[in-house]
Amino acid sequence: MSKKDYYETLGIEKNASAEEIKRAYRKLAIQHHPDKHKGDKAAEEKFKEISEAYEILSDPNKRSTYDQFGHEGLKGAFTGGGFNWQDFTHFGDLEDIFGGLGDIFSSFGVDSSSFGGGSGGRRRSRGPRRGRDIQQELDIEFTEAALGTEKTIEVSRNDTCNLCKGSGARPGTKEAVCPTCNGRGQVNMASGFFSISRTCNGCGGAGRVITNPCKECNGRGKTMVSKNIKVKVPAGVDSGVRLRVTREGDVGEKGGPRGDLYVVIYVKKHKFFKRHENDIYCEIKVSFPQAVFGAEVEVPTVDGKVKMKIPYGTQSGKVFRLRGKGVPNLFSGSGKGDQLVKVSVDVPERLTDEQKRILKEFSRTLGESSSSKGFIDKVKKVFK
Repeated sequence: MSKKDYYETLGIEKNASAEEIKRAYRKLAIQHHPDKHKGDKAAEEKFKEISEAYEILSDPNKRSTYDQFGHEGLKGAFTGGGFNWQDFTHFGDLEDIFGGLGDIFSSFGVDSSSFGGGSGGRRRSRGPRRGRDIQQELDIEFTEAALGTEKTIEVSRNDTCNLCKGSGARPGTKEAVCPTCNGRGQVNMASGFFSISRTCNGCGGAGRVITNPCKECNGRGKTMVSKNIKVKVPAGVDSGVRLRVTREGDVGEKGGPRGDLYVVIYVKKHKFFKRHENDIYCEIKVSFPQAVFGAEVEVPTVDGKVKMKIPYGTQSGKVFRLRGKGVPNLFSGSGKGDQLVKVSVDVPERLTDEQKRILKEFSRTLGESSSSKGFIDKVKKVFK
């Protein structure tokens, strides 16, 4: 038997707006609500039929699929191959129309908002499950971030219980079939014309229960342990970077894989270097004669000292670039930033009589008195 067109079911046109769809459903829901037709199976089926149509047409994605492919395109939209109340995602709309639906689901111990979306409620998988991911913070030095390093960190995580080998049951005993659901993992409940399935409270959906829990893990099948794990920190990391260490998180359940360990990096400040993106910045002092006559000076870098030429007549504040002496590009895997070196001319605080005489002679060659304002300004510019 072919299914009736959803638009025809609600009595609306194919170009109906969302508000028109909701208004049509409201009118028909009030008209065909089974509580007005006690014991009338036809009324129950009609109410279910219009609710199915509303479920599809009120969802833009489902409606688009239906408009393109008809009922054939919706074969995977419902959990059991056909519409059931577990597939309905608009109990809130029914509560707005009739009220009291919350009381029905409360009597089941169920929140109506947990239904819908094709999942049939939240169910715990009986099979293997992946372990939980864990996170740890790691402080490293500036140079370690620039050059890369390997660290050993201590993490707390869940491992398989040594006593029960992960079963959760006391050695020599086994799990038993859950008496509440008889091993199904779900229980069926009905109220009026609603019939729903929900995860069994007795076993949490597993279908089996532990009657004699392991004394070591209290039935969990796992215990908290501390373990030292080596972490490779690649060159170029910066504060906030998360490193993923696969399969070093919590142990999985029922043979499932471990979760992952995420290491959040925090880089300590350096007393000499600063960083901006992949470039490193620093400042060095040179003497007045070095700035005037030029010199070759040693400059610290993250991987050792290098020689840098200071041209004659270098002004205080001049910035020099050491190419390739910055931080490696973490994301591209190739190329490095530069190191930018700001030169500051070191002004002597005390002068000998001889030094004063020479400086005065120097000022005389400039055609100015050492006490003149012009001379002082020039010296300030030199030493700025």
